[in-house]
Amino acid sequence: MTTDEKTTRILYTASATSTGDGRNGHVRSTDGFLDQEVRTPKELGGPGGATNPEQLFAAGYSACFHSALKGAAKQLGLAIADSAVTAEVGIGPTGGGAYGLAVTLVVELDGVTQEEGERLTQRAHELCPYSNATRGNIEVVLQTEMA
Repeated sequence: MTTDEKTTRILYTASATSTGDGRNGHVRSTDGFLDQEVRTPKELGGPGGATNPEQLFAAGYSACFHSALKGAAKQLGLAIADSAVTAEVGIGPTGGGAYGLAVTLVVELDGVTQEEGERLTQRAHELCPYSNATRGNIEVVLQTEMA
């Protein structure tokens, strides 16, 4: 693969700015649609009471993966009766003062067999930009559940 083939042709760029005290501050997108206070969760010794970076990451990953799932179903010619994706994002120390993330993606499907559901989930994991960004960097567990 050449360098040109590895380059992503950017179609859209999201931009957000964090102000205040990092995890205890404010985030706002340039278009204003995202405009939130952020707080360190109580479980990490913070005050809680607002969203946090892990929740924002979970929301983005679940929506992106769900879209990839729908695309995978279309590619594979499978009709999903209903679907939902839950991203569980964990954070914890990795050593030397650093922290890392771990993700579990719970894919709920109706209208396909367990085997088809697992095939769809795997294909979505190949297509999803979040999965491609995290692959090899953090643990991502895929869990397919049938309704």
